[in-house]
Amino acid sequence: MSSKDQNLFSKILSVCKARGFLFPSSEIYGGLNSCWDYGPLGVQLKNNLKKQWWDNMTKRSDVTGLDSSIFMHPKVWEASGHLEGFTDPLSDCKDCKHRFRLDKDTKACPQCGSKNITKSRNFNLMFKSFMGPVEEESSVVYLRPETAQGIYVNFLNVQQSMRYIIPFGIAQIGKAFRNEITPSHSVFRAREFEQMEMQFFTSEQGSEKWFEYWRSERRQQLLSLGLKETELHFKTHSKEELAHYAKKAEDIEFDFPWGRRELEGLHNRGAFDLSRHQQFSGKKLQYFCPEQNKSYLPYVIETSIGADRLFLAVLCSAYTEETVKNETRKLLKLKSHIAPVQIAVLPLSKKPALTSLCEKLYSDLQKNWFAEYDASGSIGKRYRRQDEIGTPFCATIDFETCEDNKLTVRERDSMRQERIPIESLNAFLKDNLS
Repeated sequence: MSSKDQNLFSKILSVCKARGFLFPSSEIYGGLNSCWDYGPLGVQLKNNLKKQWWDNMTKRSDVTGLDSSIFMHPKVWEASGHLEGFTDPLSDCKDCKHRFRLDKDTKACPQCGSKNITKSRNFNLMFKSFMGPVEEESSVVYLRPETAQGIYVNFLNVQQSMRYIIPFGIAQIGKAFRNEITPSHSVFRAREFEQMEMQFFTSEQGSEKWFEYWRSERRQQLLSLGLKETELHFKTHSKEELAHYAKKAEDIEFDFPWGRRELEGLHNRGAFDLSRHQQFSGKKLQYFCPEQNKSYLPYVIETSIGADRLFLAVLCSAYTEETVKNETRKLLKLKSHIAPVQIAVLPLSKKPALTSLCEKLYSDLQKNWFAEYDASGSIGKRYRRQDEIGTPFCATIDFETCEDNKLTVRERDSMRQERIPIESLNAFLKDNLS
């Protein structure tokens, strides 16, 4: 990462901490490496992003939801291949003691440049634990490294209980855990993260069509969240890059300040996952097609995105600096439907005549919008604070309000101000916050 890009990312993280989006976990104890806490505004933004994804996936007739357990039978991870293959080659630098991921192009330590490095060792990325009071081999369980397996093992449960006919999908949002060797860039690569995955079950003949369909759908959804067309890139996996079972795979990459990195994955996984679980469980997982009067293992089209990576991408895309009257104005140009605060109510002064009006208005707005009441500091500083947290509109009540029953609405991006009647504010927001 260049010093310019590092500076930009540092500014974004500074705003995140100062304005209550993101905090280092256990900070008063010195923090815990690669673990993060979402503050009041951060958790609201993340929840808004998850809701948009969930609604986009499940408010349709051919996709339903699931919430599977974090702990699963150990044979699940044997069937999925995680126990055998979910490892990374790990090396140590004998000079600076830096530990790093080794690949075929690594000749020297990436930290100090030394060629005095150890041979690679396999490092399991799954967190291991024990279920029950006795720590013994028979009680070993794992924190799931992905949410998809919970969908696969419940395929027939969902299909039969809901009487679905293929093609249909199952969506899930949930925590996953990976013992990452090199966590980096705050929540971009952390050991605890949240996935939003949808597995779409289809026939082999329909798999190519549905892959292209979900490719288009996911692109449109990311754009609707405020990510720019120029920031998104589709990278098709070559034959050498494809997993042995995959028929096709693409990454949706995003231009983060430190470079172009994967944001979301799209995969045609074939029938591999269901066939493996059928083999290891001994239970038939085939779908009976009434039209063809035969049973078969469906193909799976997967869309998988990290809620934390999406959160970070949205912030990086929205962060803007501009010069206003020889001063730098920082703002988050968040789309109004995902902004953690949509409307801020600001009294021009703390005199009871104004604050009582503001408190009543704030109470009313909370019924329909993410609202905030902000009375601390000068009106200019409060505008700047609301700009930094991405609030689309501020409603200011001044002394004239007591006479004409009107307030001033300020728009974040243009800073344009408009005076409207108090009773018209809800209608104004309904028109402008859709």
